[in-house]
Amino acid sequence: MATYGVHTTSAQSEDYGEEYKGLGWLTFAGVMLGLAGVWNFFDGILALANSKVYGVNRSYVFSDLRTWGWIMLFAGVLQMLAAFAIFAGSEWARWFGIAVAAVNAIAQLSFVPVYPVWGLLMFSVDVLVIYGLTVYGGKKMQAT
Repeated sequence: MATYGVHTTSAQSEDYGEEYKGLGWLTFAGVMLGLAGVWNFFDGILALANSKVYGVNRSYVFSDLRTWGWIMLFAGVLQMLAAFAIFAGSEWARWFGIAVAAVNAIAQLSFVPVYPVWGLLMFSVDVLVIYGLTVYGGKKMQAT
């Protein structure tokens, strides 16, 4: 029985592995930053429009619903920009993505009294995004 395939040396397979190591984490970080950005953008629009999505008589950490609407709208735009920059393979996108995810993590912790499950879930996603960008963000995302 004959087998057909590509034979590579050990050095070639190690180079291939190093080139793509962490690509999944970078993709995860970019996708999750983009999704969180879109969600926060729409969340901000809903808050500014006084939508019925938010419950009546809720208390916020500071200020009112309109202020949080502007904060979430601005945070969403920054997260979407960070996601695009990560997919573009920019080196500064790593640090920008870490900073934006950290700010979003703090903002999501502020939502815990109002929406506990959602706030903690988004905080956890932000921590994973920071991990992915910190450990694997130094590598180029695009194959060279």
